[in-house]
Amino acid sequence: MSDQRPDTPAPTVLRTPREWREVLTPFEFAVLREGATERPFTGEYDRTFEAGTYACKACGAELFTSEQKFASHCGWPSFYAPSDEERITYIRDDSLPGRPRIEVRCSACQSHLGHVFEGEGYDTPTDLRYCINSICLVHTPNS
Repeated sequence: MSDQRPDTPAPTVLRTPREWREVLTPFEFAVLREGATERPFTGEYDRTFEAGTYACKACGAELFTSEQKFASHCGWPSFYAPSDEERITYIRDDSLPGRPRIEVRCSACQSHLGHVFEGEGYDTPTDLRYCINSICLVHTPNS
């Protein structure tokens, strides 16, 4: 996993900060557009395992499915892979001194989703944990 893919497509959903504020609640705006984080164990989808898809709250792009979701017990919804690699943008995040991370964003609208961590010992096919804020997602159950 590289820090940022050079072939990442340009965002297809473009709005001004004012336009984003008109469609997002203040907390959604803080997380999705400014990179804030939900408190652990407070999000709607932390313990949701119903079959379905998870889309970006800001633009509706499908990002993850319940098939890739797993119980990490970290306090945020965790996935071992996105539904399609092209739907995620990876950006190196050095905001915590001595603890570099990889931020994940929705490729369609560049909204902040959370971070991806590697090599934490989870028994998943990819050895990755996409730690995603619930407030960034909309779950649609399978019909």
